Amino acid sequence: MSDLLFEDIFKIDRIDPDGKKFDKVSRIEATSEQFDMYMQLDVNTEIYPLRDDEKFTMVLASTLNLDGTPDTGFYTQGQRKSLADKFEYVMHGKLYKLAEKEFDIKTQVEIYASFGGLLMMLRGDPSNAAKFELDQRLFLLIRKV
Repeated sequence: MSDLLFEDIFKIDRIDPDGKKFDKVSRIEATSEQFDMYMQLDVNTEIYPLRDDEKFTMVLASTLNLDGTPDTGFYTQGQRKSLADKFEYVMHGKLYKLAEKEFDIKTQVEIYASFGGLLMMLRGDPSNAAKFELDQRLFLLIRKV
């Protein structure tokens, strides 16, 4: 099985909370159901439109190979089945910051990643960040529920 770093169902709380900054990109704020994680994520809404209160499954993985073998850095479309075949929206990027902070009198971790300039911040219990490392390459995969 593929090496999944994180998986949960998120519900969109708000879209563009600070106003629309770009024509084709929206920043969503969402909360996960199982792990109670908070996420801010930039999404290209021209190719993958999202609405308030919509739910989606989000996965962070280190490879798209179904057998869990490391990613080679090259992608040949249609060559073989991959984790991406099960999702509607896929981005590849890099984890650039891990930080522990105090929120509501408890320690939480913040995971920051950039996907070609589209940013993600995932905040929650530090136990959910055990598999993450600084400068780690990531795949973010989304499928509407």
